[in-house]
Amino acid sequence: MEHRSILFGLVRLHVLYHASKGDVFGLEMIRELGRQGYSLSPGTLYPLLHGMEREGYLKSAERQSGGRTRKFYRATRKGNAALSKARDQVQELFGELFEGESSLKMMPRGKKPRGER
Repeated sequence: MEHRSILFGLVRLHVLYHASKGDVFGLEMIRELGRQGYSLSPGTLYPLLHGMEREGYLKSAERQSGGRTRKFYRATRKGNAALSKARDQVQELFGELFEGESSLKMMPRGKKPRGER
C-alpha cells in the first residue's frame, strides 16, 4: 500500500465504521477494504484487528459461519465514541482538503484563482 503510514489511520476508521454497523470478520474486511481501493494482506489486517481489540475499540467472539469457526468483531462503546469524534474531525479535514476544489478543476493548468497569485 503506497503511503502506508498515512492511509493506515483511514483503514482503522473503515474497520471501526463497519464494526459499528454489525459484526465483521477479517476476510470480509479485506474484501471490503479492497473495494475501497486498499490492498491489505491478512498479515496486515489481523494484527490491526487484534490491536484495536487490545485498545478497547473492538470486542470479538468466535462462532460458526459457513462451516468454519470465525472470529467476529464489533465496535465497543469506546470504539463508537472514537468513531463519532473522528467523524467530526474527518468532516472538517475533508472540508479543508477539498475547499474550492470544483473551481480549481475548471482552471487551466498553472493558473490560480484571482487572489491566490
